[in-house]
Amino acid sequence: MTGITMMVAGLAVLAPATASAAKPDNGGAGLTTAPPQKYDGMPKDQADDWLGQYQVQGKAVYCIRWEFNAPKADTKYVPDDSDLTDKWGNKLDAPTVAQISYLLLRYGNTTDNMQAAVVAHLLHSYTAKGDTSPGKGFKDVGYDADLHLKSLDQALVTKIQNDVTANYGPWKASVTAPTDPQIIGAAGKWTIGVTRDADGKAISGVPVKLTVTDGKVDKDTVTTSADGKVVVDVTPTGPNPQLKIDVTGPAAKPVVQKPEDASANLQWTVTTGGETPISETGKTTAKTPPGTVKVTKVDSKTNAGLAGVQLRITGKDKTAAAVKQDGTPLNGADGKPLVVTTGADGTATIDNIQTPQDICLVEVAAPTGYDENFNASSPPSACGSVEPGKTLALQLANTPNTPTVPVKIPAGGSPMVADAATVTQLDPAALAGVGGLVVIALGGVGLLLRRRRLGSRG
Repeated sequence: MTGITMMVAGLAVLAPATASAAKPDNGGAGLTTAPPQKYDGMPKDQADDWLGQYQVQGKAVYCIRWEFNAPKADTKYVPDDSDLTDKWGNKLDAPTVAQISYLLLRYGNTTDNMQAAVVAHLLHSYTAKGDTSPGKGFKDVGYDADLHLKSLDQALVTKIQNDVTANYGPWKASVTAPTDPQIIGAAGKWTIGVTRDADGKAISGVPVKLTVTDGKVDKDTVTTSADGKVVVDVTPTGPNPQLKIDVTGPAAKPVVQKPEDASANLQWTVTTGGETPISETGKTTAKTPPGTVKVTKVDSKTNAGLAGVQLRITGKDKTAAAVKQDGTPLNGADGKPLVVTTGADGTATIDNIQTPQDICLVEVAAPTGYDENFNASSPPSACGSVEPGKTLALQLANTPNTPTVPVKIPAGGSPMVADAATVTQLDPAALAGVGGLVVIALGGVGLLLRRRRLGSRG
């Protein structure tokens, strides 16, 4: 079954075939219709007309040029590549030719008698529309469509005619990729469309074969809906996803054969022009999923988070900016590599990083209380690789400044006690007032021995 045959399934419940003694010896599927159409010179014993196929040179064909002589099984025909004309040699317009081609393609190979008769009826309606006066000879009389319609399944005629009008070709196919680049591993919406090339009319029910490169789809054949479109999910598996569609459409015109003996006044024959392959390809690009960087700034002694620390995000060289998912530099408002500040918990998070990518976080300035070990020419830094769809966790530790502690207390002097940010001045009078206990508390063993010696002299 061809794609076109599949397109309109179950078109109509066909009427039963009608037997006829007048069926030609080389006739295929078809029916006789009675009474026959009258014309000048009609044989007196003709009781009906034949609507259907003829078997000529082993092929089923349909005749045009109504009331010319019917062909025999061995009648010799030759191709006619000129424009298709009506019975009188007038060129048919392109839409009519395309409708004939679609009619033959979709229904011409039928083995159903009624359907074959309807095909012949419509062909004569297209190619022999003219004066039906019975006084006209066989060369001049037009096809009496109203008379013959009475012998046919009129509902079937209407359905086939509507199908032909709606879906004749030639067709045009299109495939549209998502506007934004896709993410590898994430499905994106691709739109496929089939329309008539001449006027853009949507063609529904068309099977479309899908072939994907650098990606995957759930199924390899889809069908256009009422608007002539179908949306498919394409999941990229590589950087250059590509969707190729193949549609089988009707040819622009049928195959026409003319009798080799032009003097025999024989009818011409038509067969389907066959199916026309239509292919289109859509392309886009795909990136790996973006990554995230999370940095934690801690005290090297306590491992507590340090808030308010500024860190610059760079590439592997610790100078150039890192790259965002959209391919642009990760710069701040000043046009330089972005600087982030750790929050209350000592962490900072940077999202939407292009992957895979090597990045570094470089400390801009030491926080208060940690500047003693900070070297501006070689600031603390941490580097790593951001992988697709993952979070890179980095940690930077700051060593706190070394606090200043008491060293010695001068005898009889004014001792100074310093511990980083606090300085204490002691009063000598108060010190003398506490006596030996203070001296002992301060560790002044030499002073204590001296007082004992002085006392023994007295």
